[in-house]
Amino acid sequence: MTGNAVSAEFDGSDEQERKELSVSQAVEIAAGALDAIPQLSVLGEVTGFRGPNARSGHCYFQIKDDSAAVDCIIWKGAYLKRTFDLRDGMQVSFKGSFNLYKPTGRMSFVARSFSLAGEGLLRQQVAQLAEKLRREGLMDESRKRRIPVFCSRVAVVTSLSGAVIDDVKRTLRRRNPLVELVCVGAKVQGEGAPAELIEGLRRAAAITPAPDCILLVRGGGSFEDLMTFNDEELARAVAACPVPVVTGIGHEPDTSICDMVSDRRASTPTAAAESVAPAMTELADVLETRHQRLGVAMASMIGSDQVDLEMLDQRGRRAWDTYTARLGDALDAAACRPCLNDPTFMVERRESELALTADRLSGAIARSVGTFRSNFERLPERLVASTSGLDGKRHALTLASSRLEHQGRTMLSKPASELGRAAASLDALSPLKVLARGYSIAYSEAGVATSAKTFKPGDAIRVRMAGRVSRVS
Repeated sequence: MTGNAVSAEFDGSDEQERKELSVSQAVEIAAGALDAIPQLSVLGEVTGFRGPNARSGHCYFQIKDDSAAVDCIIWKGAYLKRTFDLRDGMQVSFKGSFNLYKPTGRMSFVARSFSLAGEGLLRQQVAQLAEKLRREGLMDESRKRRIPVFCSRVAVVTSLSGAVIDDVKRTLRRRNPLVELVCVGAKVQGEGAPAELIEGLRRAAAITPAPDCILLVRGGGSFEDLMTFNDEELARAVAACPVPVVTGIGHEPDTSICDMVSDRRASTPTAAAESVAPAMTELADVLETRHQRLGVAMASMIGSDQVDLEMLDQRGRRAWDTYTARLGDALDAAACRPCLNDPTFMVERRESELALTADRLSGAIARSVGTFRSNFERLPERLVASTSGLDGKRHALTLASSRLEHQGRTMLSKPASELGRAAASLDALSPLKVLARGYSIAYSEAGVATSAKTFKPGDAIRVRMAGRVSRVS
């Protein structure tokens, strides 16, 4: 029996009006009435969201407004087609129909599709734009420019009629009156506001001399009030501005697209002004800290240089000691040379070498003369043996005799000259020549004495002078 039939029977008979219904019959009538309601579009806030269920994949929650609430179900197949995830607090438009679960008599709204509505839709659009700009790299930290620690010239783009501009001026005067502020007016809410803000950024960037940064600020408001700063064209203008942009839009929880693409985001307009104008006390602290660091660095450098100087001094001393030691060794080695310790021995050895050389030279000359004499004596025999060509042989003999005489003179003159030079050198090296000029040689028991320190009082000294040797003590 259908719900409509049950309803007709119930409405058309007095007997049935007096008849009591079972729970099943009553629930069946209610179910029929709900089935007769066409598909509805219901706008409400999601609350108590549970899902998707781990086993079934279905979602269970409530949708409510200020005065009513109803259970809501989204089957797994419908939820898989979603374009966003449901969560508590969202304003969502659901399309579906009512259903009565007969075993419990509980009514639910079964949603077959859903979409964001109101602020929820706006937030979805903002999230999609943010993701688009993020993929383009406009939110990358690497492209954001550094804001100077101390800005001497600041431009502010905001409404000139609100409390925000007064707050910015007051903050800059309080923290650092040396900061020059240039104000550029623009609408911050309503139709045409994004275009005015874009123009304000352009004018601020064109100021001469250029400001160190631009403050783009606005006071608090609802999400819809702040939608101006979620405009795509304005966000791109902030990212492309040639001067670094600092944003202070709304209050702490508010984050706009312009905040995401700016070079620095501050939670409020006041915080934005404070971030570009460090207080005079802070600057004094920074200067004091840097002064201390400079002192430490200079002390470290001086200490390092002192260590280097000490190391160089030590190296120089070691090098000098090494040099003097080597020089002493060289002097000791020179003092041990025979020509200085016993010059007579050296002269005698040279005399022996010269005598040996003279003997060898005399023998060589004698042998050469004997050879030439023998050859000369055999020439007449050769002449007698050969009668033909006598004149030619005689001429050859004459030539040979001349050559023999010339070669003999040549061979004798060169050794004689060398012998003379050697004798002169020997005579020049002779210590006797030195003694003849008034010098003497002192001998100790160890040999030639090279220093007075060699002797002690009472030692016997042997002195050699020209012509004789004397012994003194």
